[in-house]
Amino acid sequence: MVTTKYTRENISIAIIWLFHLSGIIGILYGNSEWFISATPLNLSLNFALLLINCKGHKWFFPMVVIGFLTGMITEILGVQWGWIFGDYQYGEALGYKIFGVPLLIGVNWSLLTIITAAIAQQFYQNIFMRIIIGVGLMIFLDLLIEPIAPELDFWVFDGVEAPLQNYIGWAAVALFLQAVFHYFKISIVGWFPHQLYLLQIIFFTLLLIKKTTIGL
Repeated sequence: MVTTKYTRENISIAIIWLFHLSGIIGILYGNSEWFISATPLNLSLNFALLLINCKGHKWFFPMVVIGFLTGMITEILGVQWGWIFGDYQYGEALGYKIFGVPLLIGVNWSLLTIITAAIAQQFYQNIFMRIIIGVGLMIFLDLLIEPIAPELDFWVFDGVEAPLQNYIGWAAVALFLQAVFHYFKISIVGWFPHQLYLLQIIFFTLLLIKKTTIGL
């Protein structure tokens, strides 16, 4: 007989799978506008569950704050003056903004830094390799999101397509955040970060496929 342990982590993983699969089905086959409008709720839930499942190390919450502030400051510089990432503006799908940047973007920078760093640390002992893998995982997800971001009303670049500057900027900011995470030797155990990253890859890959075949 197979028994399932109803641990905090297992319940959290089940919740994020439920929300992401519902979102995928809803956007692909249902009322896509309603499900896209629920993006802030989904991202907030992901972040709350991340905090619940990954806390423990003394530098974890300071890292959350560093990730948030770094993301917000660099994005504000981008939106207001075109620095770092290029010339772009945010839409309305991600909710309340400060200086043109949704607060959830800062949350997303923090979340993405932590889950990718957590994945990297569980596969490599060498700090250099951890940083490189973490940066690579962050850029890979951005590559999936950029082509469909305008359709989701996330953000849009002045030249429609994201310029090379955007990816260079992403790599630079990601490098800084990954280096800080591993410098403080933050240890995160469990599979929640892996599941959350995997779900985001599946979610945006399916949306990208829909866009290239029948459109969003």
